[in-house]
Amino acid sequence: MTSPSIPINSLLRHIEPLQGALTQAANEVVGSGHFVLGRRVAAFEAEFAAYCGAEHCIGVANGTDALELALKGVGVTTGDRVVVAANAAMYATSAVLACGAEPVFADTLPDDATLDPAAVEAVLRTGPALKALIATHLYGRLARMRELVALCRAHGMAVIEDCAQAHGARSADGVRAGALGDIASFSFYPTKNLGAIGDGGAVVCRDAELAARVRQLRQYGWAGKYVNALPGGRNSRLDEIQAAMLSAMLPSLDGWNQRRRAVANRYSTQIRNAAIATPAAAGDDYVAHLYVIRSDRRDELREHLAAAGVQTDIHYPTPDHRQPCHAGRYAGIDLPHTQRDAEQVLTLPCFPEMTDDEVSRVIQACNRF
Repeated sequence: MTSPSIPINSLLRHIEPLQGALTQAANEVVGSGHFVLGRRVAAFEAEFAAYCGAEHCIGVANGTDALELALKGVGVTTGDRVVVAANAAMYATSAVLACGAEPVFADTLPDDATLDPAAVEAVLRTGPALKALIATHLYGRLARMRELVALCRAHGMAVIEDCAQAHGARSADGVRAGALGDIASFSFYPTKNLGAIGDGGAVVCRDAELAARVRQLRQYGWAGKYVNALPGGRNSRLDEIQAAMLSAMLPSLDGWNQRRRAVANRYSTQIRNAAIATPAAAGDDYVAHLYVIRSDRRDELREHLAAAGVQTDIHYPTPDHRQPCHAGRYAGIDLPHTQRDAEQVLTLPCFPEMTDDEVSRVIQACNRF
């Protein structure tokens, strides 16, 4: 008898134990007659700010809006230059371009996939001044925030954390993602470590003035109803149902992260194959949003795993500076580690509801390659 395929993720399994609580939360919102920016949004904003260790949380429509509004909040505007990594499917780059600003690409650390502080320092030494840096905590692993923040402080730049894949990750001194830079963006897309039943996002920060500016920007730039006082505003609001869902799920986040990390660390310690490079086993600075291996024979490996009933994906196959939408504008930029990863990375199944047997099957399949 053939064993069932192991999915890269399973939202059905994830949500099934919560269906009762989520249905009740949705019914309460429907019965309230208040659906946008009501008490449930305010409650979730307070809960999530406290969870992150920040004073302020502003719920918005999605994670990309959160990045754009965070950039605008710190004053990024037309013509400004913003440092970004080029290995995360254009999310940060798209937000920079939406502000009318210019992305400045820096390479990533080998086998880490987060911004290389040395590469950022090299960028800072050349060209015009830069306004800000987006530090993406890719795959659930914290970027090198101590070094990046120090560089940015020395050059008068704002630091925006892209925490879309790192809800709950902690630095060595216990500070959570979202409280390590000047301002942070989160996505609550359903597959995230904390995911809504639809789309959603948030901006988190410690500074009251900055938070007030982002609150205005998420609703047309209003200073009062129908009074558009702040340029660059838009309609980007977290709705009451998604806020209620997120409040119901937030208490489970740390447990989910612990299970994700346990799965990831089993892979790191038990996959033993010269053709497969695995990340090192990790602690609280990694919440295993994705478990990504590398192989010079990625396509062969992917076919082998598919034949063994293991689903995989590629995060991400095309670097930002090579995306066709740029029409070759950044063709002269060379990012060796970023470009190598685009050819080698492969994502294995890693989600909280995976069974130990499924983890073993993935390990065995990798070791047979």
